[in-house]
Amino acid sequence: MEKANALYAQSGGVTSVINASACGVIETARKHPDKIGNVYAARNGIIGALTEDLIDTSLESAADIARLRYTPAGAFGSCRHKLGAIDKYRKQYQRLVEVFSAHHIRYFFYNGGGDSQDTAYKVSLISKELGYPITCIGIPKTVDNDLPFTDNSPGFGSVAKYVAVSIREAGLDVASMALTSTKVFIMEVMGRHAGWIAAAGGLAAEHEGDSPHLILFPEIPLHQDVFLKRVKECVERFEHCSIVVSEGVKNPDGSFISESGLVDAFGHKQLGGVAPVIAKLIKENLGYKYHWALADYLQRAARHIASKTDVEQAYAVGKAAVEMALAGKNAVMPIIVREKNHPYQWNIGEAPLEKVANVEVKMPRDYITEDGFGITEACRNYLLPLIQGEDYPPYKNGLPDYVKLKNLPVAKKLNTVFELG
Repeated sequence: MEKANALYAQSGGVTSVINASACGVIETARKHPDKIGNVYAARNGIIGALTEDLIDTSLESAADIARLRYTPAGAFGSCRHKLGAIDKYRKQYQRLVEVFSAHHIRYFFYNGGGDSQDTAYKVSLISKELGYPITCIGIPKTVDNDLPFTDNSPGFGSVAKYVAVSIREAGLDVASMALTSTKVFIMEVMGRHAGWIAAAGGLAAEHEGDSPHLILFPEIPLHQDVFLKRVKECVERFEHCSIVVSEGVKNPDGSFISESGLVDAFGHKQLGGVAPVIAKLIKENLGYKYHWALADYLQRAARHIASKTDVEQAYAVGKAAVEMALAGKNAVMPIIVREKNHPYQWNIGEAPLEKVANVEVKMPRDYITEDGFGITEACRNYLLPLIQGEDYPPYKNGLPDYVKLKNLPVAKKLNTVFELG
C-alpha cells in the first residue's frame, strides 16, 4: 500500500468527547507510519479543507495528543457547512481534489452527525466522479443521539449523564424551598426532533416524587390543558414540579412552540428557547412562582462529568475509522453494536455512509410512557448503560487541566484562494 497523508476534520456542534475520537484517529494513525505519513487536521471542518487551512498534528507531542481524550469541544475547530450535490457544486469538489492532491492526502476522516455524514458520503464519491483516489470514513458524533444503525451516538452518553445529574440536583434545590418560594423548575435541553436528551433526565427519577416529574418530548405534541392539569396535580401532591423540556417540543399542529422564524446554516428552523414559553404558560394559568434554565452549551461541554462509557466509545470509533481505511474500506462509518444489556457489552461494526446520511432516528413510542410525560422501563434499560462510569480529567489549581494544542499550520501549496460563496 502506498504511503499517503490523512486529513481529519470535526463538524457540527461539538461535544465533550469528540476530541477523544480525534485522539483515537491520530494515535492509531501514528502506529502505522509505513502506510500513513502525516495526519493533518482541517481547521474549522470542511471549510479548512476547501480553503487549504490545514493543521499539522505531527508537530504535537504524544502527551498532548493523549490529553485530547480529556478535553472538551473541538480542538481543531468545527463548522456547519454542508456540501451541495456534486453536479451542481462541482467547483467545491474540484477544489477538494486540488487540496488533497497538493498535500498527498488519500485518507479523509470526517467526524460529525447526520448532515456531516452526508458531506462525508459526498467526499467519498470523488474517486468515482473526479478520478482522485480518496478513502473517506465517517466518524459518528452527535449529542442528539439520532444517527441510524449505531446503538448510540458518541457524545450523547455524557450529555445524558449531565442532564440526569443536573435535574436531580436542581430538583432537590427546588424541593427544599417549595413551601415559601419556587414551585416550578423548568430545564430546557437540546433535541430538535428527537427527545433522547430529554429522556435522559428521566433517569434521575428512581422513586415516586423524584425529579423530573414531567418530561416534554418533540415526539409528543403538547396539549396545554392536559399539561397544566398535570403540573397542578404535581404541585398539590409534592409541593413542587420539576420539568425537563426538549427545545423541539411542538404544538398539536406540528409547529415548534419556540420557533423564531430564522434558519441555521443547514437550513433548519432556528429555535428561540422553549423554557420561558412554558414558564409563562404556567404562570399565566396557574400562578406558580417559577425558575427556568437552559442547559445550552453547558450540557455538551461538561467534560468534568463525562460518562466513561461514552469516552471509551468515542475513542473506539476514531481508532476503528483508521483501521477500516487501512483495510481498504471506503464510504462507511464505524458504529457501536450493543451485544448485551446486563452487563452492557458492545463492539464496533460498520454502516454504509449512503444509508446513514440525513437519516434521523427519533425516540420509539414504547420508550415514552402512555401519558407522554415520562420514560418507560425499556427506555431506562437502554439509557442506563450509556451513563455508567466516571472518567475525570486531570485537575490543576482546582480546575480541569485541558490541553490547548499548538495547531501549527501546514504550508500552503496552492496559489489560488477559494471563496466559499
